[in-house]
Amino acid sequence: ICERHVVNIFSLHDENPVHLHIRQSARIPLHLQIIDELPYQLQKRDFTIRITLSPGDEKQLEYKLIPVKRGAYIFRNTNIYAHTFIGLLQRRFVFPQQNVTHVYPSIIQMKKYELRTLHRIAFFEGVKKMRRIGHSYEFDQIKRYVRGDDIRSINWKATGRTGEIMVNHYEDERAQQVFCIIDKSRTMKMPFDGLSLMDYAINSTLVISNIAMKKEDKMGLITFSDKIGTTVAAEKHRSHLKKILEALYNEKERYKEANYELLYLHIRNSIKVRSLIFLYTNFESFYAIERVVKILRKINKLHLLVVIFFENDEIVKYSKTNAENLEEIYLTTIAQKFVVEKNLIRQELNKYGIQTIISSPADLSINTINKYLELKARGLI
Repeated sequence: ICERHVVNIFSLHDENPVHLHIRQSARIPLHLQIIDELPYQLQKRDFTIRITLSPGDEKQLEYKLIPVKRGAYIFRNTNIYAHTFIGLLQRRFVFPQQNVTHVYPSIIQMKKYELRTLHRIAFFEGVKKMRRIGHSYEFDQIKRYVRGDDIRSINWKATGRTGEIMVNHYEDERAQQVFCIIDKSRTMKMPFDGLSLMDYAINSTLVISNIAMKKEDKMGLITFSDKIGTTVAAEKHRSHLKKILEALYNEKERYKEANYELLYLHIRNSIKVRSLIFLYTNFESFYAIERVVKILRKINKLHLLVVIFFENDEIVKYSKTNAENLEEIYLTTIAQKFVVEKNLIRQELNKYGIQTIISSPADLSINTINKYLELKARGLI
């Protein structure tokens, strides 16, 4: 007897467990070769588990899958080939069973970064501790001074009335608007570790949406390419994160060029309150940024814009290798040119006061969280 147990939702680009429960009812020990019919999206043609079971034995097996595409995944039959120790005979058992699971943007990453950011273990996990600068926060209450409080917060009137040193306490300004805008044009189809840049942006969007809403900010979403895709208005109620998750689940890449003029018009018409905007896109050449920098400057005048683009880890790594012949010198020089050009793009944006994140795909979520916390600490939003 064989039964498969699969959860209804898998997380994109994470390890997701699948469980098999097997019971051996024969009177002799058997060698079993288990072939599970996995969803076609996984492209696993040689998936096999081999075990040996004695008469009456039961066994719980677990294997893990890492999906790299969003969508519905269908598990079909489980096939077990059983043979004795001698191996003269082999019998095939087919267990008809169908399980459907849906691969969503990484909920596992979302929960992991929530724990790291909000439960004070962030310092050990890559989330930077941000010191508050100034008082761009809402007044909370007056309390007695304790060691470590900012002396600039001393309330002298309250101190005079009570005879004790009293300080004003502040909390982060609440209900500010944050938007994630995802470019889903052809520049975001580039793969890294099996996942497209757009899917890295989608995972990061889910992470930062959860963090921002936990900090009482309103979260919104816009996707675009040659035309405007999804628009989710900024909200912070409990069910809103699920709405963002469903929108991200259904996004598809497009093969057209991104239309930044159309994006600017849409932002101007649909986002009426000054907001923090994380724009996930990618620029591979300085010419590409020259074409759109005027529009990005317009957006930055209306809102606080953070342009997020990607560092090619393989090119960076290759640019640091020691060339040993003429061909390697040529290739290394080209790689170094690409690295320099990325830095020139960042400098060009910074020159006009536009915030930037240049990140490897693997570090995208943590770098976006750190930028969000930095901007909150500096009181820029």
